[in-house]
Amino acid sequence: MSESHAQPVGKLARRVARILAARGIDPTIPPTEAAEPRPALVAAEARIPARYRGAVAGHPTVTAWVRDIAAGGRPGPGGMPGIAKGRSLLILGTTGTGKTHEAYGAVRSLLIAGVRLRWKATTAADLYAELRPRPGHDTERELMDAARCPLLILDDLGAARSSEWTEEITMRLINRRYNEMLPTLITSNLGPADLRDQLGDRIASRLAEMTERVILDGPDRRRALASERRHTAA
Repeated sequence: MSESHAQPVGKLARRVARILAARGIDPTIPPTEAAEPRPALVAAEARIPARYRGAVAGHPTVTAWVRDIAAGGRPGPGGMPGIAKGRSLLILGTTGTGKTHEAYGAVRSLLIAGVRLRWKATTAADLYAELRPRPGHDTERELMDAARCPLLILDDLGAARSSEWTEEITMRLINRRYNEMLPTLITSNLGPADLRDQLGDRIASRLAEMTERVILDGPDRRRALASERRHTAA
């Protein structure tokens, strides 16, 4: 190749070098590979309530459950595990002890571990509200969507006012997930005896078999944080 053909290339290279230098970029240093964000985790962040988007599971039983579910996942596209059958968790504790935090932390931990995950989260009260019969709304489909979802967070079970209708809905939901051995993260402010009184023996019996119990105790974290903010402001 003649010098007349090489010259424009040299000018272009020097121009690019000047632009990079002006931007503080050294072209002689090889670029580092940035870690690719996990698409499932990125997508999940939009669905997780803002307060729990940084949640991390910390209770030993919850973290052990995450490991078991991740290890038992069936292979999917690209070799990534997908959630399979498994045990559920019943996370009990008084108000403000971190039950919902642990539940969302468990979901985030599974996504971080690379588990392909279709999941749904709802409170018991919201679920009942969604399933109230009304014209033009397929409540049966809504119920089956929650009952068949590979992973379900059912928050604040037992907090809503009980009736024959809510007991029937809860029984159908829990029974379906019990029979199919679908992992479910259930939280409640009630103790085991109160939960049985609120939900009935049929539901309580299935929960006793399908779940590992996690008891969270201690002070109300929300009140403690509010007190700390007031102390700092003072």
